[in-house]
Amino acid sequence: MRIAMLADAYKPHISGITTYIELNKRLLEQAGQEVFVFTFGDETIEDDEPRIIRSPGMPLMDTGYHFSFRYSPKAKALLQTMDVIHVHHPFLSGRLALHYGRPLSIPIIFTNHTRYDLYAQAYLPGLPEELSATFLENYMPNFCAAVDLVISPSAGMAQVLRHFKVQAPIQVIPNGVDLSRFETATRSLTRASLGLKKNDLALIYTGRLAREKNLSFLLDAFNGVTQEIQNVHLIMVGNGPEREALQKQAAASAAPQRIHFIGAIDYNIIPDYLALCDVFVTASISEVHPLSIIEAMAAGLPALGIRSVGVGDTIRDGETGFLAPEELPAFTAKLTHLCLDAPLRAKMGQAARVASQTYDIRRTSQIMLEHYQRLSAARVTHQKGLGYQLRRLAERFRT
Repeated sequence: MRIAMLADAYKPHISGITTYIELNKRLLEQAGQEVFVFTFGDETIEDDEPRIIRSPGMPLMDTGYHFSFRYSPKAKALLQTMDVIHVHHPFLSGRLALHYGRPLSIPIIFTNHTRYDLYAQAYLPGLPEELSATFLENYMPNFCAAVDLVISPSAGMAQVLRHFKVQAPIQVIPNGVDLSRFETATRSLTRASLGLKKNDLALIYTGRLAREKNLSFLLDAFNGVTQEIQNVHLIMVGNGPEREALQKQAAASAAPQRIHFIGAIDYNIIPDYLALCDVFVTASISEVHPLSIIEAMAAGLPALGIRSVGVGDTIRDGETGFLAPEELPAFTAKLTHLCLDAPLRAKMGQAARVASQTYDIRRTSQIMLEHYQRLSAARVTHQKGLGYQLRRLAERFRT
């Protein structure tokens, strides 16, 4: 099969979506499929994987995203040879999928990876919440009705889509993770290399340092924990637009020497960092399907997060970690509990490792492939009619 993955941004931009696409693409290619990624950006970038198709676009500051309403003629012609199109962003890429794929009856799948309502609040704080909600209530139902399959990575996100009046059928299919690399970390790092002593307690966060991740809240909670526990450290792995502000906040805290900003690292090294630590922590409420939590679970770490869509679907409260409300005293208390109870951490870590198997990329990739094959087979009957042949001829002259 020829499978198209459409995304508004791809590597070298790093996000949960780009990581998922890369992993899923690799598994599908190992199964003998041809997978193409269509995105925007610098066409001269030398990729470390085949079949990455970029079309020119206007850079959106330093976000890694580019803005464009069309693919290049070459990209469009290639896209229209696909057996199935899988869209990972509903606005730019989503509209292009419908514009180029629907006339030829190419099946279109859409996975909703993002809480767009919360992103609007984080990056457009002056925008009334009612306005962003109204836009999504008008856009998402029509877009989802126009595609052949809507996928939500979590049950909670499916409920959010229903809240925005999406009536189309929704399949809940988790985004897969390559668990093997986290289960068998090489432990090439040492605690000393991070400035930690043997008996120090290490908390870790991995991900973008961005406003929607609610990391200022996390630092406030950690500041409270340091008042009670003298050997606890926080490892912040990742980079992003909020790094400078967070570093200033950390510098003004009660124990700045115990907050370590590692920066962006190669994805292949993340398992080694997780293997060094004791607890995974996040305060994000914008996650649809938190890959970073699943990776930590596979590494045998209990996790603490805020009860919300995505995070609440992933952490089993009291079993694989703790969920807390977005209230500083409650979150800090749960974090302190985990830090002080080593047997509980060990028990939860074991349960987390077992629970992570649900998200094995080999399992989820096979589920996706079955949907691709089903939709592609259904399309074959449409390709034999005169109407299809005429539409295909017309598409040659359409921009």
